[in-house]
Amino acid sequence: KQRVQIARALYQDADIYLFDDPFSAVDAHTGSHIFKECLLGALAQKTVLYVTHQLEFLPAADLILVIKDGVIAQSGRYNDILSSGEEFMQLVGAHQDALAAIDAIDVPNGASEAFSSSDAASLSGSLPSADKKDKQNVKQDDGHGQSGQLVQEEERERGRVGFWVYWKYLTLAYGGALVPFVLLAQMLFEVLHIASNYWMAWAAPASKDVEPPVSMYTLIYVYVALALGSSVCTFVRALFLVPAAYKTATLLFNKMHVSIFRAPMSFFDSTPSGRILNRASTDQSLVDTSIANRMGSIAFAFIQLGGTIVVMSQVAWQVFVVFIPVIAICLWYQRYYIDTARELQRMVGICKAPIIQHFVESITGSTIIRSFGKENQFLSTNNQLMDAYSRPKFYNAGAMEWLCFRMDMLSSLTFATSLIFLINLPTGIIDPGIAGLVVTYGLNLNIMQVTLVTSMCNLENKIISVERILQYLSLPEEAPLSMSEDGLAHNWPSEGEIQLHNLHVKYAPQLPFVLKGLTVTFPGGMKTGIVGRTGSGKSTLIQALFRIMDPTIGQITVDGVDICTIGLHDLRSRLSIIPQDPTMFDGTVRHNLDPLGEYTDNQIWEALDHCQLGDEVRRKELKLDSPVVENGENWSVGQRQ
Repeated sequence: KQRVQIARALYQDADIYLFDDPFSAVDAHTGSHIFKECLLGALAQKTVLYVTHQLEFLPAADLILVIKDGVIAQSGRYNDILSSGEEFMQLVGAHQDALAAIDAIDVPNGASEAFSSSDAASLSGSLPSADKKDKQNVKQDDGHGQSGQLVQEEERERGRVGFWVYWKYLTLAYGGALVPFVLLAQMLFEVLHIASNYWMAWAAPASKDVEPPVSMYTLIYVYVALALGSSVCTFVRALFLVPAAYKTATLLFNKMHVSIFRAPMSFFDSTPSGRILNRASTDQSLVDTSIANRMGSIAFAFIQLGGTIVVMSQVAWQVFVVFIPVIAICLWYQRYYIDTARELQRMVGICKAPIIQHFVESITGSTIIRSFGKENQFLSTNNQLMDAYSRPKFYNAGAMEWLCFRMDMLSSLTFATSLIFLINLPTGIIDPGIAGLVVTYGLNLNIMQVTLVTSMCNLENKIISVERILQYLSLPEEAPLSMSEDGLAHNWPSEGEIQLHNLHVKYAPQLPFVLKGLTVTFPGGMKTGIVGRTGSGKSTLIQALFRIMDPTIGQITVDGVDICTIGLHDLRSRLSIIPQDPTMFDGTVRHNLDPLGEYTDNQIWEALDHCQLGDEVRRKELKLDSPVVENGENWSVGQRQ
């Protein structure tokens, strides 16, 4: 990463270059090459300011500034300030003392002899075979894996949304036990609603001259009773529907949350964070607020449509001569529309993830973007991504308007036919109140016809969010956290001997091997250094030992126990790892050092003192409760490490 940043800076051909410790993550050979070829070569005529902890690069500097406690303690050339003051001399002396201290460390004779007699032989014996396997792997990788990409295009379903998606949504909360009660409450509501309308049409007098069949008080009391019954049914319906919707949304989110956090690291390597955030925000929001209502409105519309058909069939059944063909045409339009709208909705979901990902990257790299003056370029990219997202969304809205226009035309045709039929009936054939009721239900028939078809289309568009969340419920999982049958000793690992047997590791199935046939023994109780050029696989080996990624081929044993046969928690709780990239979380110093609250303050202070950070924390007002912002940005990289 540092080499890419240096190359990016060189291509700018600026007059002034600022390097903040550019050699900290590269090996010595690469660092010296970059220093000679870049700083002393390509940038020989440029103004260069470089901050570094590596004192071997200072003799070539034209001017050195020694900073202490926020002020310049010394300035001048290397030899001048080395002999003129104490600050720089202390830095150089501390550097030399550290190297001398490492050189002076004595290895116990017994351990040295043990290693040289057995383990060194096994190590040296593995090297030729590893070289041969390395060449074989290169040949194999050339055949199929070199062009593989770590991040793949986002998958999306095609064709109709499967019935299993609807069924899974309906039965996720309480096994679907509340759904029949919701439907029953709606049916009772519809029966009482029709009964109240019938009651008013029959009991209310058509004019002042007509004697009412019942008294005014009876008319009002019965109507109020029916209305109260309808209200109770509505309340009961909501009482069952809302908890079921809330429980379903909560379960989907919790299951997706667990599935993502139990996914292997290869999933996060190949999946941009925007895709995960899109499902956890946009798709989950639709599940929380929209899908239950959409599904309920369809069921309620079916029940209301059935009630309307029953009412109209009592008086004006001839209207169904027109109504049935119109319904058939509406359903044909709905199927014709949904095939396009469904795919457009899936495209909308996929096109939103790159916008979120680009926004996150822009916020994270805002300093680099501003320093290189690339704001317009990133704004242009964001606009392009917004256009790519808006196109299918606009076409989807246009397709819905196309459907609604045709639904309205067909419903108007049905309503006009009903009116013409009722107007042409001879006088006295039908009661005027009942005729008015039929006209009202005929108008509702048009509205429900359009509502039902559009709701079905909207539901199939929105249920895609459930489909996308269910995709993440079936992610591959890491190994179990613990295994009851592993039978690990309480003090495992007691010796700490690590053995690698023909270890092959790759980041993804389509990518080439990073570690190729390692066979070596790390003796217990000894310090083993692993060196190599940048990108040689050192960090990958550490990750494999911690089972961040599992071996593709081969075996890793610790004290004779294959680490792939024990639970992840059992393994990782007995090892300790310091990753290459320091990570801190939003909270306090105490929370970052002891997130589970297992240690006392004295133990935490002791650990900080060992890392030479205790004095820095003590100077802060809140001590161990000092705040840590997101990613530890209020602490330097060295302090985070």
